[in-house]
Amino acid sequence: MRTVRILSAALLAGAGLLGPAGAASAAGPSPKPSPSGSAAGPTEAGTTFRTATSVKVGQEATADASTGDYLYWVLPLDTGQRATVTAKVTLPPAASRHSGSTWQIDVYDGLRRRQPCTYGVQTASAAKDAAEVRLSCTLRAVRAGAEQWANDPLPGSYYVRLTVVKLAPEDLGQPVRAQVRTDVKDMGGAYAVDGALAAPLVPGASAQQPVAGAAPADGWSGGWWSDRWIWTVAGGLLGALAAIGGYALTRGAGRPARAGSRP
Repeated sequence: MRTVRILSAALLAGAGLLGPAGAASAAGPSPKPSPSGSAAGPTEAGTTFRTATSVKVGQEATADASTGDYLYWVLPLDTGQRATVTAKVTLPPAASRHSGSTWQIDVYDGLRRRQPCTYGVQTASAAKDAAEVRLSCTLRAVRAGAEQWANDPLPGSYYVRLTVVKLAPEDLGQPVRAQVRTDVKDMGGAYAVDGALAAPLVPGASAQQPVAGAAPADGWSGGWWSDRWIWTVAGGLLGALAAIGGYALTRGAGRPARAGSRP
């Protein structure tokens, strides 16, 4: 009976440890709430990487521009975040256009490497009479570190570029209005890796002196913490409890039976 009680306690303890972690994993990533004041995003865009306008995650950036311009924004992404960039372009009146147009959104990391979209409408065409065009790009989750030859997304600055890629020459220079927003999901330990960068990939900055507005509001995580620690500790405790239960079980089974008392 004593052995049964020990094993029951071990199983209950293991269920209690794994329950919260399992529930969190099953629930999946949840969208990060937008920071306060997110409605007051920037109202302009840069025209090159060097002049990109800084924007925060969750903010809606707007810009009035001319068809044919390259529009750039820059924002920080940290370890474990999977970003989705959405854009809407309000087109000129249909009566002033000569043909349809095709628009594209691209995202580059701090090393100016183009990051692929896992899904979304990265390139979209608008008919001549369309009032607007919408695009989206969901990136891979940001990793804490990677091999030098890899193109994995790493923590640091990310540049969003929006432009038209197909247009009748007669329509160049017409006024358009662009709206861009980036939201993130925290993916947790499933995308964590061992190791971390010495500093985030922020051009023109160091870990000690980052560019103003180039870091997340709560600072860079450094990539050392993830929910894998919960599973590691829980697995270690379960292993210890199983060892205790196994020892008690085998010790009880190997004990010789007591001789019966003499009459």
